[in-house]
Amino acid sequence: MKFFVDTADIAEIRELAATGMLDGVTTNPTLISKTGRPFKEVIAEICSVVPGPVSAEVAATDLDGMLREGRILAKIAKNVAVKVPLTWDGLKACKALSGEGTMVNVTVCFTAVQALLAAKVGATFISPFAGRLDDIGLDGMEVVREIRQVYDNYPHLKTQLLAASIRTINNVRDAALAGADVATVPPAVLKGLVKHPLTDKAIEIFLADWKKTGQTIS
Repeated sequence: MKFFVDTADIAEIRELAATGMLDGVTTNPTLISKTGRPFKEVIAEICSVVPGPVSAEVAATDLDGMLREGRILAKIAKNVAVKVPLTWDGLKACKALSGEGTMVNVTVCFTAVQALLAAKVGATFISPFAGRLDDIGLDGMEVVREIRQVYDNYPHLKTQLLAASIRTINNVRDAALAGADVATVPPAVLKGLVKHPLTDKAIEIFLADWKKTGQTIS
């Protein structure tokens, strides 16, 4: 499973990219607004740091506006994935932009049938918002599993399943078990994947035992 980080914080992105485990970045208007910087400038800098897909979201909700903005965003860098909402106009925009060779991330997906529509119009990524489904008492990962099954039923569909609105380490595990192609996670969650109290305890014991030997490695 690929890891995308869900942030527009360039310092966080640089730090995670240096690990070699970062496959891409997703952003949204909320994340961009937190930087206090011009939108296109932020996207361009992220694209220069991360060679993988960088999702940049259109602000328009009508077809003409989405196409106009999507084409502007696509010109920023070759690795921009234009993010459009899962609406009829969003699907039409996805069809047109995908036909022009632009990566498209269809976002705010909440059902497997919505995901099927996105795949049929050539979406590069579909982003089911698992966490937001959990917020209203539904099982967000069940939708991820349903999408995986639908896509697997029709191998000609090439859309990648991107589990979004991921908030916990357990969510990441569940997304991987469900067969998501990508999980996009906040920086703190991605960093937290390495942690376990037993790991820390084992290292502590090993270091104590090594100290007793009085040796050094040189």
